[in-house]
Amino acid sequence: MRGFACAHAEKRHRLDRTFLSKKDCIGRYYAKDAKYRPFSALLPEGSSGKMLYVKLVLVLLMCGSFMGLLHSPSIHPADEQHRTQSEASKASWMSHPDAPNSGYASSLKIDWSQIETAVKQVSPAEDGGAPRVALLNFDDSEVEEWRARLPHTEASTVRLDPVGGNVTWEHLYPEWIDEEELYGAPSCPDLPEPAVAEAEAYDVVAVKLPCGRAASWSKDVARLHLQLAAARVAARHGRRRPHVLVVSRCFPAPNLFKCRDEVARDGDVWLYRPDAEELDRKLALPVGSCELAMPFKALGDPYVSAAPHREAYSTILHSEQLYACGALTAAQSIRMAGSGRDMVALVDETIGARHRGALEAAGWKVRAIRRIRNPRASRDAYNEWNYSKFWLWTLTEYERVIFLDADLLVQRPMEPLFAMPEVSATGNNGTYFNSGVMVVEPCECTFRLLTGHVGDIESYNGGDQGYLNEVFSWWHRLPSHANYMKHFWEGDTAERAAARRRVLAADPPVALAVHFVGLKPWFCFRDYDCNWNVPALRQFASDEAHARWWKVHDAMPPRLRGFCLLDERQKALLRWDAAHAREANASDGHWGVRIADPRRSMCAGDGEACREREIAGRRVEGDRITTSYAKLIDNF
Repeated sequence: MRGFACAHAEKRHRLDRTFLSKKDCIGRYYAKDAKYRPFSALLPEGSSGKMLYVKLVLVLLMCGSFMGLLHSPSIHPADEQHRTQSEASKASWMSHPDAPNSGYASSLKIDWSQIETAVKQVSPAEDGGAPRVALLNFDDSEVEEWRARLPHTEASTVRLDPVGGNVTWEHLYPEWIDEEELYGAPSCPDLPEPAVAEAEAYDVVAVKLPCGRAASWSKDVARLHLQLAAARVAARHGRRRPHVLVVSRCFPAPNLFKCRDEVARDGDVWLYRPDAEELDRKLALPVGSCELAMPFKALGDPYVSAAPHREAYSTILHSEQLYACGALTAAQSIRMAGSGRDMVALVDETIGARHRGALEAAGWKVRAIRRIRNPRASRDAYNEWNYSKFWLWTLTEYERVIFLDADLLVQRPMEPLFAMPEVSATGNNGTYFNSGVMVVEPCECTFRLLTGHVGDIESYNGGDQGYLNEVFSWWHRLPSHANYMKHFWEGDTAERAAARRRVLAADPPVALAVHFVGLKPWFCFRDYDCNWNVPALRQFASDEAHARWWKVHDAMPPRLRGFCLLDERQKALLRWDAAHAREANASDGHWGVRIADPRRSMCAGDGEACREREIAGRRVEGDRITTSYAKLIDNF
């Protein structure tokens, strides 16, 4: 047996020189006794041990090749595919045991004392018997544990077939849909409904949700499906006003199970008592943004409200220099569109008394707020304080609020949007909504939810829009005309660009509101859209939209128009851009337009502030799309 030990010890050397020099290890073994030479029949008489060794290696190589061929993917493709998928699945599960795309299973270990505490809040059944409980997504052992720990309830499972594995979040929330049905009506994937007999009725619907603690944990098809299924059972098979009990590490969709309906919360357990009729109305909405929640033609329908005093428009200001003029003009546009709803401006401590007075004169009800800092923003960055938008949810004297960014111009009545639930908005890029126009339902506990997670929820764009998209991942698509972006996409065809220009130029208007992305009209001379003079910003240029904004501006009282003057630094930057466009001989030719804007010779301040400035040989840096030049250039 000494030979076997020697051969085993040396095989790690493969066929390197060390192994070849060890002829004694194999040679002595076979020379010791011919009866232990199993391959001797293959050798001619008198062959040496060395020849035996060579032949042995050749035979082993042939056997190895044969076995490799036998077990190759081409011979056993199914086995190889199963092995590869199994290993990949295992690796994914090991690194993210409860990550998105892991399906319906949740790795959360239930704290049964939390469930027992919550169920104590549930009243006995209407007939005096044990409360009937529907269990969704609990495994067999958890069902048995429920029955053992809560014997005073009558618990039964509800079967829910999973969504097909080919359905992704991008299918539910596509970037673009054919809103006008030019090529056919858009449609959403079908989500299986819970299998419940028509006569079944429950006092409690309990659901266990998966939750991956990775980014975008809320954008999970299985998680959304389970929440909608629980709501459906509660709405259609609930006794009186049923309870919904949610077990999850992550909070449920706040616009499906509203915090105002929360009865109890203990750790990973939430207990709600929602209104069944309200749930039913929400379940009638498309499952995602794959279809319009409001038909395109409904934008022009008359809207009659039972409580108009409970509906309002709102905007927010955390820079008087950047957006005060925009907010004043937005108020004028709301009134010119025929709305008499309340308008509420949320202003932080940086907005002085003079500007607050102007906002009130324009029709805004001014509400003072404290700034909320974005903990992931850089100091003095444009998004440092935009989490202040969360204060919208404290306007609880209103049932619904239409939020408008201050760089919007309302062109038609937006009242039909008050019929929409939270959060209704237009699409942005990818699966996200644009928060420049959105319908919200104020609630103090939603405000606490938003402010309570600023440290652990990441925003895809670093601002409030990305944050709100993570919290309200189940949002409802409005037609793009509700928030029409003044933006000509780089990939647009000439036909598509012409169609967008027709929408912006339409008279009477067809879009409810135009969103002025890029350099704002009040930062330009009124003669033309100054985005034309900056190559990177030409995609935001529209003389038609620019002229319409100035028409509304001109309808304001002279005192309010005084808040839209240009400071000398801004004028210098506009001249600088025009000069460089002239040097480049930009094909649009706007650089050759003679400036007749009277603000050119009007001073926005006094003394030193009125000294004419010039920029010589200085390259303008920074993001000029969302901020004033003056914020970026402080020394020239």
